[in-house]
Amino acid sequence: MQAKLYYQDAYIHSFSATILKQESDETGKNYVVLNQTAFYPTGGGQPHDTGRIADRAVIDVEEVNGEIRHYLDAPLQVADSDVSCTIDWERRFDHMQQHAGQHILSAAFDRLFGYKTVGFHMGTENLTIDLATEALTKEEASKAEELANKIILENRPIETKWVTEAELSQYDLRKETKVKEDIRLVIIPDFDYNGCGGTHPKATGEVSAIKILDWEKQRKNIRIQFACGLRVIKKLEEKQYVLHQLTNLLNAPEKGMQQAVIRLLENEKQLTKALEQSKESLLQYEAKELAGKDQTVVTKVFENRTIQELQKLARMVVSDHENSLVFFVSTDGPRLQVVLAKGKERTENMKKLIGEILPMINGKGGGNDSFAQGGGEALLTGEQILNKLLTLMN
Repeated sequence: MQAKLYYQDAYIHSFSATILKQESDETGKNYVVLNQTAFYPTGGGQPHDTGRIADRAVIDVEEVNGEIRHYLDAPLQVADSDVSCTIDWERRFDHMQQHAGQHILSAAFDRLFGYKTVGFHMGTENLTIDLATEALTKEEASKAEELANKIILENRPIETKWVTEAELSQYDLRKETKVKEDIRLVIIPDFDYNGCGGTHPKATGEVSAIKILDWEKQRKNIRIQFACGLRVIKKLEEKQYVLHQLTNLLNAPEKGMQQAVIRLLENEKQLTKALEQSKESLLQYEAKELAGKDQTVVTKVFENRTIQELQKLARMVVSDHENSLVFFVSTDGPRLQVVLAKGKERTENMKKLIGEILPMINGKGGGNDSFAQGGGEALLTGEQILNKLLTLMN
């Protein structure tokens, strides 16, 4: 443990160390092992530190078989084995804020409602805990957030202590520890006692703030998304920017934004409905034009029409003209769409007809004896397909 400087002092920004070895792992990634390190390796839900060793960037840190490996962007080129090391402090302190904030929020849910934390993830953007409950109300979330921020404002000390398994009974642990030796407790007196190997600030006040952002059900648990410390300010900046843009776009004040958006959505629904009605009227007019001279066989080649429009047109024609046949083709670059339909008084089989056409265009489709459709490659022109269909009718 003496070699793990991050346990002695989580606030170390830089240190000196001796290179014990420099090798590549089984995947070919280069790493060094030092006689001591302040670089925290990935573990316990907390991501690894980054920074520099001599003139090389530390891009990953992992503990493998009892040794802490510092993965570098390139091998070290140094004359001696002693090197200077620097921690990316902004990243480290962010992790300290988030991890301590997670302890506080988890303890708040546990104390208020008995909801145990059964999962924890700290990403570069998102921070989540999974609570052992199948439901969470807005009131419960607000109360837990309020208690968590109260503990932060009280600036309680955050202590760490190494204990043996036998000594654990002296503490009111929030959950059972997984390890049986080298047990490290993180303690917020009279509030939270928890086994943890992560880095934390010296007092709750350094967490600054906790804000619950959202939650959702994950199997039998509830997953809480939240932010702590400087991430709260960044989230506020992002949301404030978006809100400011919306106030300008919608010409509405912040407090009236919800109603402005509701009105906008209602207007969109009405416009969409009116547009659909207009399209339907145009299709009906087009169907009448296509079958205007009481033709028994209505054929046409379209460009860039959707198969849904062709289907509607065909149904409109055969609905009004029960003695008609409809053969429609739409071309769209290298693709073709074909729709066949018949009125009630016709005896031809549309499924059989489409089955004769589709192999000619490497197509797929189907239907029934009254209505069939399919699509394929433009190996024939639209006019050639219509001619083939008319030939098959004879």
